[in-house]
Amino acid sequence: MYWIGIDLGTSAMKLLLVAESGEIMRSAERSYPLLLPHPGWSEQDPVLWWEALKSGMQELLWGIDASAVEGIGVGGQMHGLVTLDVQDEVIRPAILWNDGRTDRETAWLNTEIGKERLSALTGNIAFAGFTAPKLLWMRRCEPDNFARIDKIMLPKDYINYRLTGVHACDVSDASGMLLLDVKNRCWSREMLDICGVEAGQLPNLYESSDVIGTVLPQIARELGLPDGVRVVAGAGDNAAAAIGTGTVRDGACNISLGTSGTIFIASDRFGVDPFNSLHAFAHANGAYHLMGCILSAASCNKWFCEQILKTEDYAGEQAGMETRLGENRVFFLPYLMGERSPINDVDARGAFVGLSMDTERIDLVQAVLEGVAFAIRDCLEVARAIGVPVERSMLCGGGAKSPVWRTIFANVLNIPLDLPKTVQGPGYGAAMLAMVGTGRYPNVQACADALIEVSETVLPDPALAAKYEAQYRRFRSIYPALKDFYKECKA
Repeated sequence: MYWIGIDLGTSAMKLLLVAESGEIMRSAERSYPLLLPHPGWSEQDPVLWWEALKSGMQELLWGIDASAVEGIGVGGQMHGLVTLDVQDEVIRPAILWNDGRTDRETAWLNTEIGKERLSALTGNIAFAGFTAPKLLWMRRCEPDNFARIDKIMLPKDYINYRLTGVHACDVSDASGMLLLDVKNRCWSREMLDICGVEAGQLPNLYESSDVIGTVLPQIARELGLPDGVRVVAGAGDNAAAAIGTGTVRDGACNISLGTSGTIFIASDRFGVDPFNSLHAFAHANGAYHLMGCILSAASCNKWFCEQILKTEDYAGEQAGMETRLGENRVFFLPYLMGERSPINDVDARGAFVGLSMDTERIDLVQAVLEGVAFAIRDCLEVARAIGVPVERSMLCGGGAKSPVWRTIFANVLNIPLDLPKTVQGPGYGAAMLAMVGTGRYPNVQACADALIEVSETVLPDPALAAKYEAQYRRFRSIYPALKDFYKECKA
């Protein structure tokens, strides 16, 4: 038997064909463009996601006995606003997670509605990337489009809708909309009223491994699938990646270095930090998690190497860096798209600090890698401050492929980092959820226990960790010094 896991990413869709043993039999990937119509805006055409799925599925199933496919799960980029009209046509391009246009709406929610009230209703405060501020922006700036809305959904839910015809969302992904009462895993009536949204426009809620339906017959024929393939609700990409790394037990941690960067701490109990610096979300295993998210992680390295240095030789740029760690005099703030956790500042921007006449190219590359690690450390410190012990973590994502970056992270955080044997993140987690939903495993924990293995552990070095502790203290002073400058630049 086979299960298909889909990762609907920001730059590409990845499809995995997974066997009963957990082995990935085949993968396929299709990219699509990111639309940047105005500074700080980030959009995509949902129809291109569907076209990517159709094309990728053909490659995935080529020469495979497709009758053995049991189920499909999708993990997808969170927070994006997808709107359909009564004819099921996309009204406008999806407004993505890293879009910064909603600073006015975010400020209104946090000040006029109030952070304390928002936290009581949803477990979270407003961040510019969340879905509710996007709806308020659409109501203010595109009232005609807002009036046409018949269905509101998140990116992966659009794929599930095209597959099954069912308007559904799982609670892990819904947690990032600022419309969900996360503790009670239901829509918040008061938040819907605040945003001018009717309950009928929102999808029905499911747990991530719940089966929402089967692939529609005509779609199954188009994709080369047998009739009756079951589709589970799936999960937001971070929750799906956590499942894919086995981060399901209480206190387990996963750090992901993708386009964005996240630190994800699983919890059996719902909890909120006093300043709402971390997100309090539902987990895809039926429990909860705390999550810190930085908007630019591996994308910082990609930007600096490709756009500034004009090279794609990432490994070459890091050559010889191992002997220089912990002593760099250049610092980098990785706020290229503004920042979410823990500072929640859409005006923040990237910055190099400490340049001098003897600064070399490698100093700048190293500062970028270290700046991302320091930003994740900022999120970790919030968890530690509220008594959440993080003694080790899994590490996944494209950035985790770099041995130098792994070493930097282990020593900046001063904890062991475990690398999963299977490094496919959200797609693999989505396939695991499909396995649970179709009965291959009784629950997510059993599936993780059976399939997840650690391939390598990166240990911190006490001497290097001490150097990075001092470096981190210096890093922490930079943003407060520039905070007012960022606002003045915007004005």
